[in-house]
Amino acid sequence: MNLPPKVTERAFARLLEIGASADGKALRIAVEGGGCSGFQYEIRLDEPNAEDLVLSGGGESVVVDQISLPFLANATIDFSDELIGARFVIENPNATASCGCGTSFSI
Repeated sequence: MNLPPKVTERAFARLLEIGASADGKALRIAVEGGGCSGFQYEIRLDEPNAEDLVLSGGGESVVVDQISLPFLANATIDFSDELIGARFVIENPNATASCGCGTSFSI
């Protein structure tokens, strides 16, 4: 069963820290062709569109366009803050392989 992606409290907390909603923005997660493994994630702050799936929590939002939604079914969107850097990460059970960069994958 395909469920929409989930967003962790840690990801929503980071969006609150950077003040995304104060600027009328949400975190956009999109899947595009390209990258070393066939597909890549595009993660950026953007204004929501009427046809986007909106995932809300803590006063912040994450949006996914309808074309990217099947690629992100059952995925988890999180925020990682480690010694090597801080970034939003996607744990995607649909990905059969991924690149070392963490933003490219294949299905």
